[in-house]
Amino acid sequence: MTQAPTAFGDSILIVDFGSQVTQLIARRVREAGVYSEIVPFNAADDAFARMKPRGVILSGSPASVLDEDSPRVPQAIFDSGLPVLGICYGQQVMMHQLGGTVELGDSGEFGRAFIEIDDRCELFNGLWSEGETHQVWMSHGDKVTALAPGFRPVAASAGAPFAVIADDARRYYAMQFHPEVVHTPDGAKLIANFARHVCGLKGDWSMAEFRAAKIAEIREQVGDKRVICGLSGGVDSAVAAVLIHEAIGHQLTCVFVDHGLMRSGEADQVVSLFRGHYNIPLVHVNAETLFLSGLAGVTDPEAKRKFIGKTFIDVFEDEARKIGGAEFLAQGTLYPDVIESVSFTGGPSVTIKSHHNVGGLPERMNMKLVEPLRELFKDEVRALGRELGLPDIFVGRHPFPGPGLAIRIPGEVSKDRCDILRKADAIYLEEIRNAGLYDAIWQAFAVLLPVRSVGVMGDGRTYDNVLALRAVTSVDGMTADAYHFSGEFLSRCATRIINEVKGINRVTYDYTSKPPGTIEWE
Repeated sequence: MTQAPTAFGDSILIVDFGSQVTQLIARRVREAGVYSEIVPFNAADDAFARMKPRGVILSGSPASVLDEDSPRVPQAIFDSGLPVLGICYGQQVMMHQLGGTVELGDSGEFGRAFIEIDDRCELFNGLWSEGETHQVWMSHGDKVTALAPGFRPVAASAGAPFAVIADDARRYYAMQFHPEVVHTPDGAKLIANFARHVCGLKGDWSMAEFRAAKIAEIREQVGDKRVICGLSGGVDSAVAAVLIHEAIGHQLTCVFVDHGLMRSGEADQVVSLFRGHYNIPLVHVNAETLFLSGLAGVTDPEAKRKFIGKTFIDVFEDEARKIGGAEFLAQGTLYPDVIESVSFTGGPSVTIKSHHNVGGLPERMNMKLVEPLRELFKDEVRALGRELGLPDIFVGRHPFPGPGLAIRIPGEVSKDRCDILRKADAIYLEEIRNAGLYDAIWQAFAVLLPVRSVGVMGDGRTYDNVLALRAVTSVDGMTADAYHFSGEFLSRCATRIINEVKGINRVTYDYTSKPPGTIEWE
């Protein structure tokens, strides 16, 4: 059902050995203006032949090269004459395969460390010089104790005598630390030096190039056939729809199933943008009554999600049948959803996540997929949206869950409770925007709790709802910290919400990080 990712010009192949931070390597390469793809180690031979990359990066791994059946680098990569950069396990497996020695460490080296620069190296150009000390981030147990022929040491730490090594003739470089993480302050520049100087790449990969290449690819894939796209109101489906429309025009029809669980004004914004600004054929289905009646009496979070997902599919399928004639289904699938998570003992296990609104539809409707964003990370989708001219109210919008307000109302969901939450949430987001904080926050929202509390308003006793406010900072949503507003800001929000939203008499703020909590409450 899915199409193979497309390489865009000169590229770098990243071989994944199961590290938890391999995605960060791809991000750093792309930040240097070079296209990259991640592939699991046991699919690297095929990907290497398909991509014809200009360089290869070998990731870290929880495995040990000393273990039987631990992952290896395809020999074709070493035979190719291309530059190779090994990171952590990547360094160890290079030494193991090329004639060096790796031994089990006594205690390992974890966390912040400092390396001494002993010699010049192409990776250090314009960055580090002999005699300097620099902070890096280590995470290893095993260590290299003897170098393979042709290599020389260029940097060392207290726990790793070969913290950085180089074979200048073959353009092989390796490091024991992790340059991809933010805890190595100069790491991104080291990776950029490998991509730009060692591999000789121009660093001119851009969203403009991606846009042009994708439009050509969509036209070739779709031909004169019709495509339908489910809009959720979020940035991913919006960017996918506008890109596809630019490629094939009125062959695309969008279906917006309005479940009545969106934030204030969002449904109108979707209709206005797609029908008005872009003149994209749009079917707007107001299904609020259907969804809310089905949610009556449902309090279990998973039951809510399942009902909303199933009902969305039913409504979408019904509308697609009315439209008729479409052979392709468009989805806003992103790169993190299609990267295979690697089990270093048993090979990759595919963990592709279905789009939250159209999961299961391709199989049920016998349709082929168009997924124009499947090579992009979230921030790159936003950049593409800006390249396509989407307004910032869409491009910069905080993430919003597919089940919408239903999982921000613990307990039973009703229209009255949705309306109360919508008003309170709008005030909260307005105050965040007025304070100039919206773009500094990954996600901010209000939660209407299944709790009532006693209050005093106008010399009278009240017994009304409690509202929780939530705001977090994050890079990718995998981990998150609570945003630390000032007390004055939170007090102002609470006062406005209690004064302007009938039904709320108490406001709290959620300081929980992820982990141990989740970003959403359900």
